[in-house]
Amino acid sequence: MALGHTRLDVRRQHQQHAASSSCCSAPAVAAFVGLCLVAVWTASSALVTPADFSPFQAPLWRRAAAPAEGNAPPAVVSDEEAADNQEPPAADRQQAGSTEKAKGADEQQSAAEKPEEKPDEKPKAKKVEAEVFPDAKDAELLNQTAMEPGPWRTQAAESNTETNERTNASSSVQAASHSWKLCDVDAGADYIPCLDNVEAIRKLRSDKHYEHRERHCPEEAPTCLVPLPPGYRSPIRWPESRDQIWYSNVPHTKLVEYKGHQNWVNVSGEHLVFPGGGTQFKRGALHYIDFIQEAKKDVAWGKRTRVVLDVGCGVASFGGYLFDRDVLTMSFAPKDEHEAQVQFALERGIPAISAVMGTKRLPFPGGVFDAVHCARCRVPWHIEGGKLLLELNRLLRPGGYFVWSATPVYQKLPEDVEIWEAMSALTRSMCWNVVNKVKDRINRVGVAIFQKPMDNRCYDGRSAANPPLCGEFDNPDAAWNVSLQSCMHKLPRDPTMRGLRWPEEWPLRVEKPPYWLKSSETGVYGKPAPEDFQADYEHWKRVISNSYMEGLGIDWSAVRNVMDMKAVYGGFAAALRNMKVWVMNVVPIDSPDTLPIIYERGLFGLYHDWCESFSTYPRSYDLVHANHLFSKIKKRCELLGVIVEVDRIVRPEGRLIVRDDMETIREVESIVKSLHWEVRLSYSQDNEGLLFVQKTMWRPNTSSS
Repeated sequence: MALGHTRLDVRRQHQQHAASSSCCSAPAVAAFVGLCLVAVWTASSALVTPADFSPFQAPLWRRAAAPAEGNAPPAVVSDEEAADNQEPPAADRQQAGSTEKAKGADEQQSAAEKPEEKPDEKPKAKKVEAEVFPDAKDAELLNQTAMEPGPWRTQAAESNTETNERTNASSSVQAASHSWKLCDVDAGADYIPCLDNVEAIRKLRSDKHYEHRERHCPEEAPTCLVPLPPGYRSPIRWPESRDQIWYSNVPHTKLVEYKGHQNWVNVSGEHLVFPGGGTQFKRGALHYIDFIQEAKKDVAWGKRTRVVLDVGCGVASFGGYLFDRDVLTMSFAPKDEHEAQVQFALERGIPAISAVMGTKRLPFPGGVFDAVHCARCRVPWHIEGGKLLLELNRLLRPGGYFVWSATPVYQKLPEDVEIWEAMSALTRSMCWNVVNKVKDRINRVGVAIFQKPMDNRCYDGRSAANPPLCGEFDNPDAAWNVSLQSCMHKLPRDPTMRGLRWPEEWPLRVEKPPYWLKSSETGVYGKPAPEDFQADYEHWKRVISNSYMEGLGIDWSAVRNVMDMKAVYGGFAAALRNMKVWVMNVVPIDSPDTLPIIYERGLFGLYHDWCESFSTYPRSYDLVHANHLFSKIKKRCELLGVIVEVDRIVRPEGRLIVRDDMETIREVESIVKSLHWEVRLSYSQDNEGLLFVQKTMWRPNTSSS
């Protein structure tokens, strides 16, 4: 795929053409070409600088380094090597654009007339093919063509929510047009706009069902910047980060006081240290994980059980150590008196979100988690008709396991006995089977393992319909701002529907289209759904292998927490699966609802509306990827607020990769420049652009007050 040429390519081709047209002898030609190349290289230091690179120029990774002998193709230049380069005058840029057609003819003639390479010459520099955009045959990957009606409804439609159309400014945001200020809020460096909306929380009529821990977003997206904690420094890298983090990055000690004796977290000098324990596994998470598998062999961590939901995760040591068993865990806990527990998890490099089991459904589709885990998660499952446990039933895959470790399982105090009896009656009425109840003598705790049925036989044979079955039009995948329901969804009967069969074992499931993707259905990009799935996967494998691993100069050892802001089939995350990273796949509520496919692959993610803040702490992610998101979202809300949210969740020295149309690329580039982000690369081909930027430690000196 042709990717264009730099001005250096143009100069070199003209020099080569002049030399090849000469009547001189072959040695003279060779000498003349050599002198020309040396002269070109000497002048090339005045060509480009990555920080000021215009989006209309050719890609930085195709600019030339010191030329190898002969007519070697240009090699990749590192950011450090390019830092001394300077931008040429505007006249040079215009000349480069006007010679585009002549350049192609010169290139063909030079290739035909160049002298043969001698056997004793040095090998040519390796050419890096940057697969930035889809090949011609997969050009539809640039646009989502699937529209309603059809199999790809959006989460907004499924949840029957109304999204307000907001006025979008048509002009670009200039780099110097905004006066940035720090957010003047009580939460300070830990500010989460939709969870720290003090004004909205004060107006709540009740907090009985943890309404005050749920999302209450401000009417206008904040445009202030979250400050850094004093003494903030680059995070410790994975896997060392699982065991210790910098205290200055998350300077909170309440959990040390409350849970230090349970081996959650301790302070050691300038570090917070995580021994790997928890309330139910003081002797270590790995022993506890293996104990669960011994209690039920079919759990089969990392094979049958790949994607787990951990309720009330604490500092997420359970999920952190499940990585050793090839298991991906979505951990969540509320932002409550257990100060910064989710922030500890993310700083450690363990996936987690801030959420609560309150009055709304969790932002996940139905029937996608292979197992759900609760270790003393403080959720009253048995009350109010089991409404909260019924939400787990919605999320749990048919045949999946609920692992419950709490005092009612193994203690005989009157309150514990009462709760166990209530849970036993509730789970029987839900057709869950207790497959084992066993005590761990080392940790001195017990575990009860329940299994959700695989079919409707038990539902059909119940003597009393309590809890009742959900109505015919109650969609189990509708999850965005949908109130909890005290009902159960019937399981599929059609053998071609999702949920009737267990997915392939990991890692086979990540490669193969799910069995329920039908060729008769049109995929997001317009092909038959299984072909669409495969084309998306192959595209992202090429992009990551040929561009992101080589061309962008990313230090992948510094990348652990990754977010795909607009995941489709999860191809981006799947292509990164052999890296030591995890990817939070976000399916926007106004995009085709493909999140069940992502879970079927053994990956995970959630629904979100990018006109609102994400339910995570500041400084959560090392790399954020946005593929054709911003051009769509700016039709509903101000792009400035969305980029400020990206600035909030990305760590200092973290990275943002944007792929979008050129108008949007220019807008984003202008905003991030005003935020003092460093533009590492800006590239265009036709009207498609790629922007790669890196956040700095910069923060403004004044607050919004």
